[in-house]
Amino acid sequence: MIARFDERTVVVTGAAHGFGRAIARAFAARGAHVWACDVREDALAETADLGALDAVGGGLGTLTVRRVDVTDGDAVRAFVVEAESDGPVYALVNNAGGVGGQVGRPLEEVSTEDWRALFAINVDAAFAFAQAVAPGMKRAGAGRIVNISSGAGLGVSLTGIQAYASAKAAQIGLTRQLAHELGAWGITVNHVAPGFVRSNPTTERQWQSYGEEGQRALVERIALKRLGTPDDIAHAVVFFASPYADWVTGQVLSVDGGK
Repeated sequence: MIARFDERTVVVTGAAHGFGRAIARAFAARGAHVWACDVREDALAETADLGALDAVGGGLGTLTVRRVDVTDGDAVRAFVVEAESDGPVYALVNNAGGVGGQVGRPLEEVSTEDWRALFAINVDAAFAFAQAVAPGMKRAGAGRIVNISSGAGLGVSLTGIQAYASAKAAQIGLTRQLAHELGAWGITVNHVAPGFVRSNPTTERQWQSYGEEGQRALVERIALKRLGTPDDIAHAVVFFASPYADWVTGQVLSVDGGK
């Protein structure tokens, strides 16, 4: 599949490492003007440096980074306005999220604050960004929104974190609802649900916690007998943003090596 995004503006959240970094680089290498954000400034700067190389290699692309707290609605709107200086946002990739440093605990030990914190970064942020880019996409009569969830949103979480599994399931519901609402303007809204990928410090700690036997068992449950990579996820996002997915919306694509 050959897909180019020359002169297209693409917004990627949670781009300091892992999936977000791979997605931002994939679009920069294909000619897009990428605006990437995160709260981790040092790692975000590394994404910018790598993206500059990708853009040069792919031609025409750029990668601009900003520190943005995705739970701050005003900051989200300001970032989108700045990104629109490169033209209407063509594609939004809601990748920011995760477990926020939490670990699995019994239900009765989970505080209301911890529950709400994971909904804020996984669901509320995706809603805020979609709300911010929608007017420009409607004016343009085209757009792509891709939400990054997790296999936990389709089943149960390996982490045992109730709020994480629930928030990712809610994000899938948001995807389907927005697909129907925005379709009349030529805007597609789709969802990528990754399997287990060692993509950031959290997943690396999770992987190490399994020990050798648990690691082998996890890989054996995957049809392709290997863990995925951030690039595997980025390729799925590029597909949803490309002309090859013009008539695909409201869908959830599991990129998990086969279960």
